[in-house]
Amino acid sequence: MATRRKPMSEINVVPYIDVMLVLLVIFMATAPLLTQGVVVDLPEAPSKSIETTEDDPLVISMRADGAIFMNVGLSDARSGGSNSDDGARVTLFSLQEQAGKILRARADVPVYIKADHQLDYGDVVSVMTVLQKAGAKSVGLITEPPTLKG
Repeated sequence: MATRRKPMSEINVVPYIDVMLVLLVIFMATAPLLTQGVVVDLPEAPSKSIETTEDDPLVISMRADGAIFMNVGLSDARSGGSNSDDGARVTLFSLQEQAGKILRARADVPVYIKADHQLDYGDVVSVMTVLQKAGAKSVGLITEPPTLKG
């Protein structure tokens, strides 16, 4: 006659710990990617929101040090958010080629410039000129609503 073993009433947690450690590594690897962005101090201007049905505009961000970034599909571009991922860094020379490819593929894509308020006007105009040469029909400027002082 075979001996009967007492049923085990404990939960084996080793597989759950393994899964938890794999998830921890995944979150640790992806968390820095979610917080990267370009800090741009936008100028304040009283303006109405742009009404558009396009979800993925072409947004060119310009930092105070003159660095230029290009992004397609910035979800909060019209709200002036600066904590989002502002895309890949480009030079003024490569901007025409890269923006031209996007504008040739989708001629109706809205184009916006998000420039730091400390930049010279000439720097913003030179980016607008490059975008015009690339095929942009119109370029919008992203600003922040003015803060009420009182």
